[in-house]
Amino acid sequence: MIYPSIVLKLLIGLIALVFVTRLLGKKHMSQVTPFDFVYALILGGTVEETIYHQDHTIPQMLFSIAIWGALIYTVEKLTQRFDKLRGPLKGSSQILIQDGKVSIEELEKANLELEELRGMLRQKDIFSLKAVKYVFLETNGEISVMKYKEHEETEEPSILLVDEGRILEHNLQIAGKDREWLMRGLSKEGISNIKDIYYAEWSIPEGFFIKKYEHCI
Repeated sequence: MIYPSIVLKLLIGLIALVFVTRLLGKKHMSQVTPFDFVYALILGGTVEETIYHQDHTIPQMLFSIAIWGALIYTVEKLTQRFDKLRGPLKGSSQILIQDGKVSIEELEKANLELEELRGMLRQKDIFSLKAVKYVFLETNGEISVMKYKEHEETEEPSILLVDEGRILEHNLQIAGKDREWLMRGLSKEGISNIKDIYYAEWSIPEGFFIKKYEHCI
């Protein structure tokens, strides 16, 4: 009788999960927040425990799903009604770049390194920080970007040569350059101390694009 029992539990569990998911609202995968991921994980785990443990009955499974679904539904409604709860429970968007200035503090809060942000921008066909006016980190981990109008066209990829006051030797090699070339180029830009630079990009058509710490927020 164990196999018919498993089939029955799977069927009822599937129906219950679909019902609860539909009740809580429709979302694309790209809109799923960490909070959504956690409640889905618990719901799936509840059904799994019941399926593979014979001492867990179907009524117990349905009761657990109902209670958990009710809790999440309550949280969803509370966050819709009270703005003060939305941030702590579901997170809020962060401004990583504002008017062309990188927010070092917001990057640290998001546990993001500059090269990780550049990678996220490349996925949106943006290959230089020079082109970016605003970057918002949304609650689902995706970024929304506003470019400067003069950079609407796709540019040549830039290479990050200096990151937080450190020369990236590997990237220099990719660019086919050396330290002496880099220091000469920075000197022409009026920079003598590498530690003053938060980041420095370089590309063949555009040359250097440099931001000092004093130009960040």
